[in-house]
Amino acid sequence: MDKLTMTETLISKKVEKGLTWEQMGKDLGMSPVWLTSACLGMNSAPAEKAAAIAEYLGLGADVVTALEAYPTKIWDQAVPTDPLIYRLYEIVGVYGPTLKEVIQEKFGDGIMSAIDFSMEIDKIEDPKGDRVLLTLNGKFLPYKSW
Repeated sequence: MDKLTMTETLISKKVEKGLTWEQMGKDLGMSPVWLTSACLGMNSAPAEKAAAIAEYLGLGADVVTALEAYPTKIWDQAVPTDPLIYRLYEIVGVYGPTLKEVIQEKFGDGIMSAIDFSMEIDKIEDPKGDRVLLTLNGKFLPYKSW
């Protein structure tokens, strides 16, 4: 089973069971953001997590194998038209240089890891309109001189 078929199978089963990523993450003891990413094929799952996900959804060994497989992280390089995803591109386009400047002023010349990394998505209720709180937490990796 390839990652695309795996994703379609997992999402179909999730919908069939009326589950949310949040509930699945809670039930499995996994970050719902990481769990979603793995189920969408953008991360590989360690054997025990892959088995737990498949067992939870009542899926077979072919899904476990696909969850464990290393992904090829390729996405459409065009600017997306989905409004939510586009806004994230817009944020990076507008604030990217600012983020780079502030991060490097605080840490030095380097980057934030997307490997040694975690992310949380929270809902902040507000009478003027609910807020989205994205927390990106990545290890700083300094550039080395030699």
